[in-house]
Amino acid sequence: MTETSECETGAATELRLPALKIDQGRGRSLFTFAVDGKLVPRIATVSRIRRDQDTELHGYQRPEVLKHVAAIRRYIETDESPLLPNAIVIAFDKRVHFEQASAATDGLGYVQAGTLVIPLIDGPDHGLPGFIVDGQQRCAAIRDANVDQFPISINAFITSETADQRSQFILVNSTKALPKGLIHELLPGASGALPTPLRVRQLPATLLERLNFDATRSPLYQMVQTPTNPSGYIKDNSMLRMLENSLSDGALYRYRNDDGLPRIGEMLTLLYNFWSAVSEVFPDAWNKPSRKSRLMHGAGIISMGYLMDAISHVRDNASEIVSTEEFAVDLKSVAEDCHWTEGEWEFSDGVVRRWNDIQNTPKDIQRVADLLQNRYRLSQLR
Repeated sequence: MTETSECETGAATELRLPALKIDQGRGRSLFTFAVDGKLVPRIATVSRIRRDQDTELHGYQRPEVLKHVAAIRRYIETDESPLLPNAIVIAFDKRVHFEQASAATDGLGYVQAGTLVIPLIDGPDHGLPGFIVDGQQRCAAIRDANVDQFPISINAFITSETADQRSQFILVNSTKALPKGLIHELLPGASGALPTPLRVRQLPATLLERLNFDATRSPLYQMVQTPTNPSGYIKDNSMLRMLENSLSDGALYRYRNDDGLPRIGEMLTLLYNFWSAVSEVFPDAWNKPSRKSRLMHGAGIISMGYLMDAISHVRDNASEIVSTEEFAVDLKSVAEDCHWTEGEWEFSDGVVRRWNDIQNTPKDIQRVADLLQNRYRLSQLR
């Protein structure tokens, strides 16, 4: 039975809910309990993904999908015995605690019965002890449904680390149609064990975040389109592919330091220097929609990444990173062959393409990349 503690005015100050504590090893515990869904808005809120005025990332949840919420609400309000069998997942902070029952659970050392004590908060939802990791649409539907109560199952864990909440959100939603852009933006601040494909993308996602939100140094400041920066002209996946290519076997590879922490500072200096030079050499094609500039298009971003790798290889100096000025000198040697905003590309295989006919396909990317690198190598022979 649900219990509430009350203050002198009679207002409930906490929920005391029968719960099972399930120890899952390495100091992590899961708490399973049931509660009236109408009470969830008093104990947990949704951590909306956003950036503050200093471009720091907060939260991790996408906005409510209103059509989905409405459909669930209609189902809850029917007379056909509605059933929501999947548990809501909530991350609680340290204000929530578990009181073990005096009697041990027979035969199962990893399960303990007891009471989960959750403070009830009246006021702004940012002061609530819980964040909904999975199930925000169901919670919203129950909140709005014209029913007196609707008990639901909850799986919860206790942590005060936002990075832990983000990791659990990514893992819970990794098999669902979660927008890739949202995952990419959350990865830099995630912690703990992640599936290998996501762990591989964490470093390029971290570099992308710095490129996109370093107002002081980055020439690409707020130019990459992400969930928190929808007005950017460059697709985040194009920039990630450029970074992944370079980390794999290009200019950034030498700074990976596979035996220790990656040398992110040096990676960023190289990237800032190169893209600053690009902005100087191609000002008419810089920071425009891809329909007006193929430099900002996937084919342009990825092929220029290959050129960055080629220039860095030629100018490789173990003690110094290629400067903006050095990059600019080499970019000028291929500038006449680039047709980002007008004219025609003349490729070595005899194909001639109008500037805006270049597409974000492997074949077009390879053609542009090969042309740029061949012209650059020829310039080094003169």
